Amino acid sequence: MKNKRMEEKNIWAGSPSQWINFPFYLVCTLLSVVFGLGILMAIWKYYDTKKNYLEITNQRIIEHRGIFSITTNELELYRVKDIRHLQPFWLRVLGLSNVQLETTDHSSPVMLIKGLANGKEIKEKLRIAIDLRRDLKAVREIDVN
Repeated sequence: MKNKRMEEKNIWAGSPSQWINFPFYLVCTLLSVVFGLGILMAIWKYYDTKKNYLEITNQRIIEHRGIFSITTNELELYRVKDIRHLQPFWLRVLGLSNVQLETTDHSSPVMLIKGLANGKEIKEKLRIAIDLRRDLKAVREIDVN
């Protein structure tokens, strides 16, 4: 009998680029001049983004998020219904992009992975891993109108 378990391998791991926060940092700069709170807000946003750590494997996506308290969310790849590669203009200029996943997962029906360098390559690796995982789990999608 063929072994249906497959070894979990990393596709990508890291945090979103801080460039996704550029508009926020710009507002914080203005608030620093006017109110003095902007620096604290910018530091908080920096650590919030830095502590948003993602692991994408050939079986699931694991998101660790939080500064003081950490929440871990897992999304099994076989639950992904659709995948999109998004390149807003200002991210495209910087060579970054977002990957959006529409899923059947109740806690994360839409997962947006922001600020990825090589987003198109990561999306393609994810697409292949999703197809393999769905085949391995014998998951089929039936659309009912």
